[in-house]
Amino acid sequence: MDPRVLLKAAGFLFLLTVGVPGNVYILVQFICLKIIDKKLLPANVILMVLALANLLVLFSRVLPQCLEAIGVRNLLNNTECMLIIYTYRVSRAMCIAITSLLSCHQCIVIAPNSAVWSFLKQNVSQNTSIIIFTIWLIILIMYPYSMSIARAKGNFTTSPFTLHVVYCDIDFLNYFSYILNGAFMASRDFIFVGLMTLASGYILYILFNHEKTVREIRSSDRKKRNSVEYKASRAVILLVALYVVLFGLDNSMWIYTLTMSNVSPDMNDARIMLACSYSALSPLVIIATNQKLQQRIKCKQKHRANFWISQNSSVSDLPP
Repeated sequence: MDPRVLLKAAGFLFLLTVGVPGNVYILVQFICLKIIDKKLLPANVILMVLALANLLVLFSRVLPQCLEAIGVRNLLNNTECMLIIYTYRVSRAMCIAITSLLSCHQCIVIAPNSAVWSFLKQNVSQNTSIIIFTIWLIILIMYPYSMSIARAKGNFTTSPFTLHVVYCDIDFLNYFSYILNGAFMASRDFIFVGLMTLASGYILYILFNHEKTVREIRSSDRKKRNSVEYKASRAVILLVALYVVLFGLDNSMWIYTLTMSNVSPDMNDARIMLACSYSALSPLVIIATNQKLQQRIKCKQKHRANFWISQNSSVSDLPP
């Protein structure tokens, strides 16, 4: 097998084996918390939706890439190509929108209690589900066009302005449509990245001031509450930093491809791997930094340790 093909297959398989279990774990744990506690914090609702969007990205883009790399050919027909391309574009847009919402929400949570911030804290926290549903609905309405230009690969001529994506071709037909699509996607990403960068910058500013004044706070309850909020803020900053780095590289490559009439398959594969890496790697950051998930992990570890001790005690108590 060609070393490049082998490397591509290994890369996409790695994203699947890391991303799918991680996102499924987050979804299952938050659903269990919802059933047990009867409620979820707004930030955890946002993380649950992010995990769902991540799974859709992995199944609609990484899985086909992995199957194609290991030799599976002609897997999709025209209808399936339209559905896969549409699902990928919607879920990718949801990933960036939800990450931006998460950073803005955390910025609002730790902001000082002024009239404006108090109003935002109350309304955003109470209407998180409505905000998420509205974002999802807007994105669903925005991308039907991508279905009309996607079709399965076959023995027919495509224009020079075609993206060759695994089993499908996305033919923009002319240079104007090709540039317009690229400019739209890049602008959307830069707007959301700008929002999350501003929110993260303000969070860092609040954290810096908090570190300077934390010794002056006398209330232990206030310290405990602040500790939780600021730990969550650091986790959000890590998530945003991961997104900015990976999607920044992806969009840099995308802008470069706008200057080319025929994009090489290797360039497309590299872009897709970068674009999907966030969906695979972000669960690791969430699991490692989310307080609720960490508490459940510790409880399970403690339960297993107690069970192991009780089993050994039972064995040692048996008569010789």
